[in-house]
Amino acid sequence: MAPEPPLLEVRGLCAGYGPFQVLYDIDLDVGAGEIVAVLGANGVGKTTLNRTLSGLLRATAGSVRFDGADISRTGHAAIVQAGLIHVPEGRKIFPNLSVRENLLLGAYARGRAARSQTMEQVLATFPRLRERLAQAAGSMSGGEQQMLAIGRGLMSQPRLLILDEPSLGLSPLLTEELFTLITTLHAGGLSILLVEQNVVQSLAVAGRAYVIEHGRLALSGEAAVLADDPRLKAAYLGL
Repeated sequence: MAPEPPLLEVRGLCAGYGPFQVLYDIDLDVGAGEIVAVLGANGVGKTTLNRTLSGLLRATAGSVRFDGADISRTGHAAIVQAGLIHVPEGRKIFPNLSVRENLLLGAYARGRAARSQTMEQVLATFPRLRERLAQAAGSMSGGEQQMLAIGRGLMSQPRLLILDEPSLGLSPLLTEELFTLITTLHAGGLSILLVEQNVVQSLAVAGRAYVIEHGRLALSGEAAVLADDPRLKAAYLGL
């Protein structure tokens, strides 16, 4: 029996901004129900990768397939409708809107009938957001804003959730809470592409990982194996 194709399949992906190329021949897969980490220092092309996968940036070469369909030339709205949801770096919440309004914006592509049920599921996952539904989103702490950004993504009922630097700017305690949340979401069946600079904790929750350097794949494999790779330890852990 042939293995099932990946939920997300990227082959030979190249992307950039005008004449400035950022990504070179990126190959990666995310299977249904997997957590896959994409690791690398700031500025290596991780956010460009996320923007290209989610249709915010057009690839210059290569292909992106989601659930078997080629989405390389598909618009962002259609990609959201298909269930590939990108939670951007820096949260990108609407600070002057309430928590409730921010969450409902995440469900704009879904029918009204599903919104109340999905909202309840999100608030069950993030009890602190329930307490702050009427509060202006910009008045919350950084950790609460990150919860809101992820909750807004979950309101879209994703099949694959791309998390772009979710631990950026969080305290060590909140970072621990975040990675516990990622594990909980995965346990519920959600596929996650975790794009992070936090190498140790990302490898602890992911099944597989890719390492990007200078816009190219430098390492890839099982997360547990990469965690012991001397090249990764030297480059990112100072060992």
